Amino acid sequence: MSRIVMKFGGTSMAGIERIRSVALRVKREVEAGNQVAVVVSAMAGETDRLVNFCREASSLYDPREYDVVVSAGEQITSGLLAIALQAVGVTARSWMGWQLPIRTSDGHASARIADIDTTGLVASLERGEVAVIPGFQGVAAGERVTTLGRGGSDTSAVAMAAAMKADRCDIYTDVDGVYTTDPRIVPRARKLKRVTYEEMLELASVGAKVLQTRSVGLAMKEQVRVQVLSSFTDADAPMADTLPGTMIVGEEEITDVERQLITGIAHDKNEAKITLTSVPDKPGAVGAIFTPLADASINVDMIVQNVAHSTGSTDVTFTVPAADLARSLEVLGKAQDKIGHAELFHDTRVAKISVVGVGMRSHAGVAATMFETLGARGINIQVITTSEIKVSVLIHEDETELAVRVLHTAYGLDAEDAA
Repeated sequence: MSRIVMKFGGTSMAGIERIRSVALRVKREVEAGNQVAVVVSAMAGETDRLVNFCREASSLYDPREYDVVVSAGEQITSGLLAIALQAVGVTARSWMGWQLPIRTSDGHASARIADIDTTGLVASLERGEVAVIPGFQGVAAGERVTTLGRGGSDTSAVAMAAAMKADRCDIYTDVDGVYTTDPRIVPRARKLKRVTYEEMLELASVGAKVLQTRSVGLAMKEQVRVQVLSSFTDADAPMADTLPGTMIVGEEEITDVERQLITGIAHDKNEAKITLTSVPDKPGAVGAIFTPLADASINVDMIVQNVAHSTGSTDVTFTVPAADLARSLEVLGKAQDKIGHAELFHDTRVAKISVVGVGMRSHAGVAATMFETLGARGINIQVITTSEIKVSVLIHEDETELAVRVLHTAYGLDAEDAA
């Protein structure tokens, strides 16, 4: 008997028929003798609808009440799934975040999980009940409802699996696993059987939308085995443990036969490039740029400082999420006197292309292959950053699909049997 956490996203819960399909999938795991806890998202589009209600009610809404409103979507689907499970003969009950409880920080709309009390939950599982838990929510001091931020149900599921000491956490989505790149761009992309935590963390952070970055980081910290599966397979499809999607595991679980130099190619068009010219080349100058951005909770990604000019100044280029560009320009404008730059330029027509793989640690020439391949197709590189297992470049957004395709081929990632 295994203890399993099954998480279903918004598209999997989009309507009563989909919820019934989920109930049948859960029933199969129960009939196989497994203890099952299910973490659910709100129905597709429901959270956006609730967020809009808050904005219509007041542009300066209380974030504590915002959390009360937007957490309702997951509460509805957890209750509906419990009803659907009971209808097919499975003993089930729903647990709200405050009933377990799932204790979080008091950062409303972006809370972090501090602790989960699983005493009652485990007792319920031992009695043969299926626990249905709303993702995305918890409770802070003062018994106020909190939410974890968009995509937080993935984090809820991984945290629950860690607290329950589950054998694995199955994340059901509208894709059947993690691919070497976006199959919509490269039809010959291959589904990966196993990916390391580090690789998945890098892929998630540079544009792969399969899993939320926070959930992958938590899985790596707690060593939770995570499997990505599709909830849109036929009802008689093989069980999850006999036909896996993609397993996210520790590096020690991947054999030398399975290991490859490059795991995947990711792309992200939600980037904006900012350049400050003639920044004084002196200690503290760069801090004057990035400290106010940090204070405004703006995440900075790629950073390049050019060689100082003979005039004693330098140019600094970096990227921020496109959604934060306006706030970034406002923050930097207010700090211009302190920074001392001459001009500020920005560009939203950029895309970040990243090559990821743990094989980079022991193989030279990965970056050279990337640069040569892009250069041969006339694709200009604007910014370059690297880590131990990743090389990222910034290019013009119009060249995104071409760059992904040629790099996928250059690193030998194309599936031989693809149509």
